Amino acid sequence: MIGVVGGGVAGLATAYRLQQRGHEVRVFEASEELGGLAAVYETAGDPIEKFYHHLSKSEETIVELAEELGLGEDVEWRIGKNAYYTEGVVHPMDKPWEILSFPHWSLYDKFRLGMLTLDVDVRGGVPKFDTYERLEDFEDVPVEQFAREHTTRNVYETFFEPLLDAKFGSRKADVSAAWLLGRIKFRGERDILKGEVLGYLDGGFGRLLDALVEAVGRENIETGTRVTGVKTEDGAVTGLTVQSEVNGETEAHDVDSVVVAAMPDVLEELTGYPCEIDFQGTVCSVISMDEPLLDTYWLNIADEAPFGALIEHTNFVERERYDGDHLLYVARYVQSPEEDVWQQDDAEVRETWLSGIESLFPEFDRGAVNWVKTARNPRTAPVYERGYLDMVVPYDLSAEVADGVYYAGMASEAQYPERSLNGGIVAGYEVADRIDGR
Repeated sequence: MIGVVGGGVAGLATAYRLQQRGHEVRVFEASEELGGLAAVYETAGDPIEKFYHHLSKSEETIVELAEELGLGEDVEWRIGKNAYYTEGVVHPMDKPWEILSFPHWSLYDKFRLGMLTLDVDVRGGVPKFDTYERLEDFEDVPVEQFAREHTTRNVYETFFEPLLDAKFGSRKADVSAAWLLGRIKFRGERDILKGEVLGYLDGGFGRLLDALVEAVGRENIETGTRVTGVKTEDGAVTGLTVQSEVNGETEAHDVDSVVVAAMPDVLEELTGYPCEIDFQGTVCSVISMDEPLLDTYWLNIADEAPFGALIEHTNFVERERYDGDHLLYVARYVQSPEEDVWQQDDAEVRETWLSGIESLFPEFDRGAVNWVKTARNPRTAPVYERGYLDMVVPYDLSAEVADGVYYAGMASEAQYPERSLNGGIVAGYEVADRIDGR
């Protein structure tokens, strides 16, 4: 039997692929809820993810999985409208003429930024088309240095720097230029007349989780069961010890392999393998409203606010799917548990968010708010610092730990340069392929 530690997307995808190859698998999830960062809230209509999710066209593996599970026709490709809030004004930033009309950039600023997004290096006056092909070439380049050299100082200070502040906070100086380039490539596909093309699953990504659970078999998944030990003999895995989170009872399982599809601190606790990657947390709320706040899906914010972006989900997916409610995500990355918003309870977070919205949109009516639901996770995303690729955890840890130990969590290469549901599935498949090839 193969034991999988973690019942999120990566763990379930690992189990699914291994079962396809004829292996007996058992998944152990410490919490009572499956799905990890893809878990959902119930609404009066369709469920809504606790942490915002959408797909980019480059994410092919998750689409292929949806097709295998009978959900292929439910993958919808939509236009996700983007805008930028600065100096009290919302500026649409989708269509070429909207970007050209942005008043805070010169024509030269816009030209340099446009060339970067098209993968054209115009430094020195001679266009080069292969500069940005290898992300690894920019692993050790500070993102600020790169952005200033490959666009302009003004573009960096009025655009990239506020985005980096929102994404990485106090760690922005550590971030690699490879992350920024990868981010551009990761998103990328646009309808020139409408905006960015993004994907969503009709009914929410919870349906994908449900289909995975059904495919793996609920009888092969244990929730409320924490893996507390990995047993090895003669340099190979032979067993797992698990403990019930309900009654504290322990149980031993014989296994041929173990896949840790969880955060790297779990891997280190179970095997002693250290991971040097730093992670940041998120406080993320869904606000249900009777009326819309924005005209756009994703609003990045440069002005002072307790959050870096507002994401109005129902400007991307029809509000009729949620019984007519307008649903808004408000989130903030947290680099330290000492930060105020991390210390706040749900009522305090609600007040922080609503006060912040009022400061940006004085016409906002609190009376239109139906409910606010808040989720927290201390490790939602890596800090993509310089030298990141040297710190990723290998899929196969036979040489480093013991024969039969594998890793499919967020510190794997599949979650670079941006973590995603698709990356979790890719990591699970990569591990399954290695186990099957032993």
